[in-house]
This record gives sequence, structure tokens and C-alpha cells, in this order.
Amino acid sequence: MPAPELTREAARQFTICNACRYCEGYCAVFPAMELRRAFAQGDVTYLAHLCHDCRDCFYACQYAPPHEFAINLPQVLAQVRRETYRELAWPGLLAAALFRRNRLAASLITVGSVALILLLVLAFQGPAALFGVHVGEGAFYRVVPYAAMSLPALVITAYGGVVFAVGAVRFWRETRTSPLETIAPAAFWQATQDACSLRYLGGGGAGCTYPAAGFSTARRWLHHLTFYGFLLDLASTTLAAWYHHGLGWDAPYPLWSWPVVLGSVGGVMLLLGTGGLLWLKWRSDRAPAERRMLSLDVAFLGLLFLTSLTGMVLLALRETALMGTLLVLHLGCVAGLFLTAPYGKFAHVVYRYAALVRHALEQRRAGPAGH
Repeated sequence: MPAPELTREAARQFTICNACRYCEGYCAVFPAMELRRAFAQGDVTYLAHLCHDCRDCFYACQYAPPHEFAINLPQVLAQVRRETYRELAWPGLLAAALFRRNRLAASLITVGSVALILLLVLAFQGPAALFGVHVGEGAFYRVVPYAAMSLPALVITAYGGVVFAVGAVRFWRETRTSPLETIAPAAFWQATQDACSLRYLGGGGAGCTYPAAGFSTARRWLHHLTFYGFLLDLASTTLAAWYHHGLGWDAPYPLWSWPVVLGSVGGVMLLLGTGGLLWLKWRSDRAPAERRMLSLDVAFLGLLFLTSLTGMVLLALRETALMGTLLVLHLGCVAGLFLTAPYGKFAHVVYRYAALVRHALEQRRAGPAGH
């Protein structure tokens, strides 16, 4: 559905929901919706990213299909989110190509990254380095030198940061949020609390109606495992960088060291979280879903799962002849994950947080009447 038609359809459904208000206690979308009587494109974009796709409203709605009103907010808001991921990302041509066939693109980029790293290792380090047994400090760097491992990672991360920053600025402009409004520590603190607790994956208190009509808190806990597992792995990588540059210690580190402990716990959490979310998505009701958004979800979760799995297997077999091959495979998965992150489901982290900040600002302005 083209963007103008999608905006009109979302506005039509919002108008009916505003008249009904049965679902106003489920999440932040409905209180924010009730502050409006008309819905421009910026309003639709904002409300779409405020939605956490808990689907409680779909199963509670008396006007859902097959009713002639055909109210299906989870589906239409998922369509809006996917369109805005593509429209707000930079550069436009690359974003359009990668969002159109995201699962295929993520697969090809990841396989290409593994193949490129493998060829470079064979060309510059040789088969003996790739297939040999390397033990002790600096073992990883005998396969892939530290500079070859860290410099591309820094460039990819910096590029992703720029893409996300451009997207965030465009989101603020589209939703008509002034720069002065965004400088509000209380709103950022409230949004951070809401994001870190996944407050709006609780529905009306009993959990999400996900994967089907029954209430469940499984999705919320699996998201927690995924999010905090990712943060632990990020902390592990940061601490390992300090070990290398600050203390002069080369990886791999002992099993009882903080980088390995944090990375191992984070890796297990990611495996459980992403594996569980993929299972829920496979079982989920397709009626309130958006097919192309589901493809984005699967591509992102699948890459996170593979990155965690290859990292954990590498840890277990790092003192064997398989270490070099596993290191190449893991680095290729990491490269694929971060190269595609700005053009996949990871983008929801930026836009949803921005929407939560906007919601906190609006609710503070509205006062008690706005809650």
C-alpha cells in the first residue's frame, strides 16, 4: 500500500478507536491517540513506532475483521513502521534495496562477509594459520591480525551510528518535534525506564496476546533475554578492548576472566532469547501480522542467533584445529549483523525510543488529564 493510502487507512482506524476507547489501558498508543482529533503523516509515524505489537487490542476489538470496519491496528501500524524504516534511513537508494529484500540481502551479505574473510586469511596468513592449533595469549591474532579485526569493525560501527543518527533526526522532523523539546532529561529518563522494562509489552497487565489470543508474558521475558544478553556481550567486547589497549593483554582470555564470563552469560541469554522469539514468531497468528515485517524480524533474529552460536562454539573449541575456521565464521556473522543492522529490524531500537521520548513529553504537558 503506498504511503499516502497507508496514512489515510491508519487515520481511519485511529478515528474509530478514538470513538470507542475500549483499549485505552493496554499501551501508550491509545492515550497518545486520544490527544489528537486529526492524524497527519507525522502523527501516524509517531503512533506506529509507539506500538510494541503486543496485539491485545486486536483480540479485544469488536470491530476487527470480519466486521465491516476492519480494524486491525497491529497490522496497519507494522506496515507504517516498515515504510518509515525505509523512508527515514540513509542513503535512500541503499535503504530501498535492502529493505525490499531484507532476508535475502542479510543472507548474501553475511555469506559474502564469511567468504571474503576466509579468502583474505588464506591469501595473507596461509592455510597453516587457518587450520593450525593456536594456544595461549594472542592465538586469535595468528589467524586474523588485531588491526584487520578491529579497524573494519570500527568503520562499520561508525557508519551504522551515522545512519541511525540521520534516521533519528528525520524522525524528529517528521513527527514535528522541535530540538528544544528533545532536551528534556525527565522525558529521556522516563523513556529509558519504559524501554528497559518493556513496560508496553505487558498489555493491560496480563501480558501480550502473542503468539495467539491467550495472554502470555513469554514474549516480554524473551525480549529481556535478547536485549540484556546483547548488552552483556557489548560490555564483554568493551572490557576486552580495555584489556588489550590498557593492560596489554591479548585475547583469548582465560575462562574465568571478566570478558569471557560476561560474553558467555550474554551469549547464552541471546541464544535463549532469539531462539524463543523465532519460535513464537513461527507459531504466531498471521491475521494481525504484516508479512514483510515478519521477514525483517526473522532476518534480524536469525543473524543474532547465528552470531551468538558461532561465538559460543568458538569459545568451546578455541584450542583445537577448528578455531581458525570458527573465528572466520563468527567474524563473518558479526560483520553481516552490523552491516545490515541500519537497514533491518534493529532500526526499531532508535525509532521506538524516540517515540517513547515524545510520549513522555506529551504526557508531561497534558498532565493528569493525559494519563
